[in-house]
Amino acid sequence: MATFAHDEVRVLRKVAAEVVGLLTDGMDHTDPVVGRLFPDIYPDRPDDSSEFRLYTEGDLKTAKIDQAGAILAALPDEGEGEVRLDGEAAEAWLRAINDARLAMGTRLDIQADTDLAEELDEAVLADPGSSRVFQLSVYAYLGYLQESLLNALPEIK
Repeated sequence: MATFAHDEVRVLRKVAAEVVGLLTDGMDHTDPVVGRLFPDIYPDRPDDSSEFRLYTEGDLKTAKIDQAGAILAALPDEGEGEVRLDGEAAEAWLRAINDARLAMGTRLDIQADTDLAEELDEAVLADPGSSRVFQLSVYAYLGYLQESLLNALPEIK
């Protein structure tokens, strides 16, 4: 069980809804975020990747939408609240949070070697009220939530 504050509920609802929107509003394969969420399985063989995508993308997209939907379904509509997850729901949350972090990381140009604390400090120094500060903070929060959920998963199952 976890208790989420009002602001946490709002952020999680917004992030999950944005993932659903990204996947349902005429998914644009030229968007780098879509490319990150649906990478080419055969990067050196575009025809094979295209054929593979033809047979797998629909199910993968549906699963990603359902996982983001699991977050929306478990959270209170507004305000603070408690969330209890069984093992299956916790795994759906983990996958949805991972998708959200991949999407945000792509938009924010987060690389494997990016020092998030340093990146956030620089953004705060440049403009503490910027959307980048907010987005980096949400990205960091999602990482914290993902780690917390991973640590709790053995107890949930």
